[in-house]
Amino acid sequence: MSAGQIAALIAAGAFVVLVLLLAVPLLKLGRTLDEATVAIRKAHEGGDPLLRDAQTTLHQVNTQLERVDGITSSARTVSSNVSVLTSLFTATLGGPMVRAAALTYGVSKAVKARRAGRDAGAHSLRTRPGRRRGKR
Repeated sequence: MSAGQIAALIAAGAFVVLVLLLAVPLLKLGRTLDEATVAIRKAHEGGDPLLRDAQTTLHQVNTQLERVDGITSSARTVSSNVSVLTSLFTATLGGPMVRAAALTYGVSKAVKARRAGRDAGAHSLRTRPGRRRGKR
């Protein structure tokens, strides 16, 4: 055997070892890809019921939103009616009630001022020096 043949045998052996070392990760990668394929298939099969349930949920949400729209429009109508009633009350009773309150306030102030004036006058008669009480 010549040196070239021995070198070829060593190179062939090294190539076999290299192929064996690379075969192990390739086999593991193949198993991983198989598992990934199975997982994707299961996810695809499980996705259909999820999508159907999501569609049902969206349909129910839309139904509830329609009801909320009805409630909102009713509330808008009620607030409009309350606004109209408030303006009607203000227009019919607000003015006269304000006038009556002002009159009552004015009368009470006048009565208090008159009482205060009468009390002050009686007090000044008693406290003035040199003035006698007596016959007039």
